[in-house]
Amino acid sequence: MLPLPAHDLLLSWLHTLVEATANLAFALSGLLAGMRKRLDMVGVCVVMGLAAFGGGTLRDVLLDRRPFFWVAHPGWLWILIALGVGAILFVRSSHFELTERAIQWPDALGLGLFTASGTQLALAQDLPAIVAVLMGVFTATFGGILRDVVCNDIPTALRDRRPYAVCAFVGGWMYVLADHLAWTPGMALLLAAATATGTRVVALWRGYELPAGYTAGSRD
Repeated sequence: MLPLPAHDLLLSWLHTLVEATANLAFALSGLLAGMRKRLDMVGVCVVMGLAAFGGGTLRDVLLDRRPFFWVAHPGWLWILIALGVGAILFVRSSHFELTERAIQWPDALGLGLFTASGTQLALAQDLPAIVAVLMGVFTATFGGILRDVVCNDIPTALRDRRPYAVCAFVGGWMYVLADHLAWTPGMALLLAAATATGTRVVALWRGYELPAGYTAGSRD
């Protein structure tokens, strides 16, 4: 097999770094969510895995990419297991308070990174821009949806009136714009991730909300 050109090798390395960081960020959100629900060690590790790998696995299935990221990099599975076990032991020996707000910050980071990687991979397969952007949204939100469902919560992406999936949607279009302007893929990745994460952080900080899907006088 011929070695990859330097440009392709750099892009592959950067994509792996983005994917790994996103996995860690969502794993942390799953860790906090599982401990907040007082799950046992196995339950916490399962929630971490679903949060970390759910979105990327759905993306790879839809794009027919093999092997999945966690199959190609099995070391991350051991890292997640070690984090889950260590975190439970830490919480049992401390008075660390877990709140829903604590989960939102690593979730926002993972949202941006997965938006960028999902959009980039879809555009690399010459898919239409709107499909690529939605692929970024699916990648960014599906892991969190699985995490919340398993924890018996309405998914944040559906109930949190502060922009969530909208942030991923905007971030995906920023990648498309950067690609249209012939930016390097690395710069486009960073722009998309920063936009999605940044808009989510601002929404959390300022308390911006989307219109509710109901009115005060509506009935079931």
